[in-house]
Amino acid sequence: MLNVGKIEEGFVLDHIEAGKSLSIYHHLQLDKLDCTVAIIKNARSNKMGKKDILKVECDINTLDLDILGFIDHNITVNVIKDGEIVDKMPLTLPKEIKNVIRCKNPRCITSIEQELPHIFVLSDLKKEVYRCKYCEEKLDRRTL
Repeated sequence: MLNVGKIEEGFVLDHIEAGKSLSIYHHLQLDKLDCTVAIIKNARSNKMGKKDILKVECDINTLDLDILGFIDHNITVNVIKDGEIVDKMPLTLPKEIKNVIRCKNPRCITSIEQELPHIFVLSDLKKEVYRCKYCEEKLDRRTL
């Protein structure tokens, strides 16, 4: 059995869909932070079968909850202080997401005007559909 030590202060991202932890690591830009990160892939889970876990030892304020909610709003965010869970932060689908993914429509203004931010707006909460703010191109979140 694998044993990864507990962290004293930071956060644990639990219930990540198996295989998605590296994508989350890059989207949250954890590689640019000077902190300890443990990535656990394909851990056994009674609830999910397999799951990934990210343990990050740094200030919780470095975490962009909008990006995380956009990637997967079912992830559990546990806030750790003095080695214990002190809070569980709920994730929701953000109404708008900026510069996380790029519009794939070659006719979109963002492919011509390079300095424009790539903005996607939540257009259907029930179906979890996002559309480009400029061209209305539909985004398939499963490709993240």
